[in-house]
Parts: sequence; structure tokens; C-alpha cells
Amino acid sequence: MIPYPSLDPEIVRIGPVAVRWYGLMYLIGFASSYVLVRREIKKRSLALDREFIDSLYTSLILGLLIGARLGYVLFYDLSVYLSHPLDIFAVWKGGMSFHGGLIGSVIAGVWCCKKYKTDPWLFSDLVVATAPIGIGMGRLGNFINGELYGRVTTMPWGMVFPNGGPLPRHPSQVYEFLLEGIVLFLVLWTMRSRVRRSGTLTALFIILYGCIRFIVEFFREPDAQLGFVIGCFTMGQVLSASMVLVGAGLLFTRRNR
Repeated sequence: MIPYPSLDPEIVRIGPVAVRWYGLMYLIGFASSYVLVRREIKKRSLALDREFIDSLYTSLILGLLIGARLGYVLFYDLSVYLSHPLDIFAVWKGGMSFHGGLIGSVIAGVWCCKKYKTDPWLFSDLVVATAPIGIGMGRLGNFINGELYGRVTTMPWGMVFPNGGPLPRHPSQVYEFLLEGIVLFLVLWTMRSRVRRSGTLTALFIILYGCIRFIVEFFREPDAQLGFVIGCFTMGQVLSASMVLVGAGLLFTRRNR
């Protein structure tokens, strides 16, 4: 068993205001994506001004946050929030969904591109090539918070998490950091200049993330309020399988245009 590193989720606290590692990880993810996308725009000599890029990322951040929260409400704990609707706004209590955040980002990104009369597929491909950075950093934030841990294991790298009971568990956040973050980024970043048809890289991101998340969910502890929703499959696996189907359909349509 590997000892779980005792890390304070808060970097610093000044009165009622706290700076947390989780928020910093997402900030690093968005900043890295912003810098790399601007670099790609310059490298490809795309005629786009900074106002559009700034507006696009503002829209993506807002869409992600709103979508992630509403996604958690709808997919993971709807009955509780119907009984206590004001708790929907209590984001400090936790409860964010990647799949909801993805939907929110897509809606916000498409809206922004339409507003500036630019091709949504072009910028979708640029952004998704860098998205794994933010996803991976977010998983590190989950690990520091001691949340979203894995199932009980006898593997020598199992860890006893602060809120996970006395038994060692899979550090599934680390698995996701490595696979959804590092591996997925390397694959998409390598392929970004090899894919010619717009929308193809976006489809590959959806398919690959869905496959990786589906597999990792076998090691991750199911949400306590849901458990297994269909046989031995979790809600995360149901949503990830849906992603694979959507990505496959998108890949087919984009490649045959």
C-alpha cells in the first residue's frame, strides 16, 4: 500500500476567502489551452483577432461551469435537487459533471463562433487538442481533495483515502490523470496537423475520451447515491458509451462530407 499524501486542499486562506488547489488546476488548464490555441492560430496564419479568442474562452469557461453543475443535477442527483432546488446554486458543496460541462462548452462555443461568423469545427479541433490538459489537471485536483477515489483493491499501489474507509482503494484519479490527461493530449496533439478534414479531431476526442472513461470507471467507486444504474455499469459508463456513439456518428459524417 502506498501512503496517501496528506495535502491541504487549500493553498492559502485569507479570512473567508480560500484559494484551493482544485480551482488552481483548472486555471492552469484553461491558461495552457489558451496559450497553445493562440500559438496554433499564429502558426497557421489564421486571420482572427484577439477579441474573438478572448470571447470564445470566456464563453467556454461559463458554458463548462454552468453545464457541469446542471449536468450533475440532472444525471446524478435529480430527486434531491427537485426537493431542494436552491441547493443547485450551492456549488461550494461539490457536484460537477464532466459530461454536462462538455455539453455546456459545446453550446457556448458554437454560439460564440456563430456570433463572430467563424467556423465552429475549426476552433473545436483547436480547443479539443488542448482540452486534455485541463481534464488531467482537474483529476489532480480531485486527488488532492481525496474525492472520486477508486474501488477497494489488493494491489500494492492501493491507497487509504481520508473519506474512503479503512481499506486501500485504486487511486483512480491518478489513472484518469495519466490516461485522460497525458495520453489523450499526446495523441490529439500529435494528430492535430495530420487530420485534414475539420471536425475529425473533435470526433476522435469524443470517441477516445469516452473509451478511456468507460474503462477507468471499472476501477472507480460508483456514486453513492446512484450505485450501478444498468447491470454492472455506472452512470459515468452510460454517458461515456453515449459519447462513443455520438463521436462515431460525427466521425462518419465529417469524413463523408
